[in-house]
Amino acid sequence: MSVASEIERLANDTDKYHTKERRELLRFVPVTCRTLLDVGCASAQFGALLKQERDIEVWGVEVDPGVASVASTKIDRVINAYFSSDIELPDSYFDAITFNDCLEHFPDPFPPLALAKRKLKPGGTLICSLPNVRYADNLRHLILEMDWKYEEWGVRDKTHLRFFTRKSMIRTIEEAGYSIISVDGINASDYYLTDFTMQVLRVLFRKWTEDMRYQQFVIVAGQAA
Repeated sequence: MSVASEIERLANDTDKYHTKERRELLRFVPVTCRTLLDVGCASAQFGALLKQERDIEVWGVEVDPGVASVASTKIDRVINAYFSSDIELPDSYFDAITFNDCLEHFPDPFPPLALAKRKLKPGGTLICSLPNVRYADNLRHLILEMDWKYEEWGVRDKTHLRFFTRKSMIRTIEEAGYSIISVDGINASDYYLTDFTMQVLRVLFRKWTEDMRYQQFVIVAGQAA
């Protein structure tokens, strides 16, 4: 399949992962970053945005060959492979590595996190966006609809192999040998903000409901000493 035909297919595709820009994640990339690896880069919309705004070298890893061919037209280099120990990537090369809603697609998050440590420069930054299983809209589905229906995308994406809460995200990344720099919620729920019952719960149980506001959390971390 040619790059042109693949671009046309993606333009008509309902798969939001392959075509989303993820502009909301740009602010987490350090201003000093000059080399970045985007794991699961899809069609490299995120990397292309970075390159528009900064003087930066962006590499990507993408397993889908057609999508990888599109990505290769937008960023400096794309590796069409799984992010595993035999991938051909230089060690200690990248100032930052991003997992933009990607880590949950791995059967075990620890091998890719360990591999990322090898590929980061000393003092490099890990940026990991992960879906929040305690997201208010997801809990409404679970509790009120008494169901767990897998979807094409979102928290209950049918291709997700792992599920995380804010607390377990932090624990996983710390146990992988990183030091947490910041934890921020993104993509707030309209249901959390407007539903009357939810507003009452927020007032009465703020400590136990605050994390339910966000569809994802972004963990920024450095390599632990």
